[in-house]
Amino acid sequence: MKSVLEFNPTRLAETEAATAAEAESDLAKAAFVKREKRPLFLADWMDTLFIHFEIEPHRLQPSTPFELDLFEGKAHVSLVAFTMRRLRPAFGGALTALPFLPFGETRFLNVRAYVRHQGESGIYFMKEFISSRLSVPLGPLTYGLPYHFAKLDYDCDPERFSFEGSVAQRQGELRKLEFNARLEPANSADTNAPDELTRFLTEKYTAYTCHRGTRRRFSVWHEPWPLTRAEATLADDSLLDLTGDWSRHARLVGAMHSPGVTDVWMSRPHRVKRAPDIHPASRHRHAAFLELP
Repeated sequence: MKSVLEFNPTRLAETEAATAAEAESDLAKAAFVKREKRPLFLADWMDTLFIHFEIEPHRLQPSTPFELDLFEGKAHVSLVAFTMRRLRPAFGGALTALPFLPFGETRFLNVRAYVRHQGESGIYFMKEFISSRLSVPLGPLTYGLPYHFAKLDYDCDPERFSFEGSVAQRQGELRKLEFNARLEPANSADTNAPDELTRFLTEKYTAYTCHRGTRRRFSVWHEPWPLTRAEATLADDSLLDLTGDWSRHARLVGAMHSPGVTDVWMSRPHRVKRAPDIHPASRHRHAAFLELP
């Protein structure tokens, strides 16, 4: 019979990984409070599926106005499908939350790259497809977010360990993203502890945007993502052509599922200084796809 005190290197590594994610979240919270004092908005990000791609940096850099943040020499792009619920101001209680009821539940598909600006790592929103027509003009005007209306249908069923989704937008021709993910059961927090790459791709607390040449940054904070592994397949990815040609050169490297995080903090947006163009052809190409209606 094995002793309960017997050394288990696998469990130790998983515990250390979970602790590392918690430490990153704690550091992000401290940085948020120091920089912002308090959040401007709160929201819940629920039923979240991350689908990760790996790509050579020179293939992706022309599609991003910020310097890429690399993991072991590789760039990454993630598709993040989730449902945002209970968007509301962080102050004023039910009274200030009332005007936000029409925005209370929105399905998202974020297409994001991993970048750095003045030494700070974060995510850059290449494009965001959302189910709320009402929100579309607000994203670019406030945070510089590249919102685009689309038909999003998600069916997340943890009991069947499945997450199926379809995102469709017509710009001349119909373009779609159809995916199916098989979710691994969440036996315990330790058995699904994130490895270093997963933490790099999920535990991000700074976001960057670029709209009509104006670059912005905003901060978020939440508890570490509770994650389980998933196996994702794409039946149709023609929608990704609207985000640049990176997808033709990318390799799908993994997927993760989370039931979500609640009471996510979001700061107000801040303008950031324009750095020299990372790619000589980047200035024109950024404006071209971020300014699509």
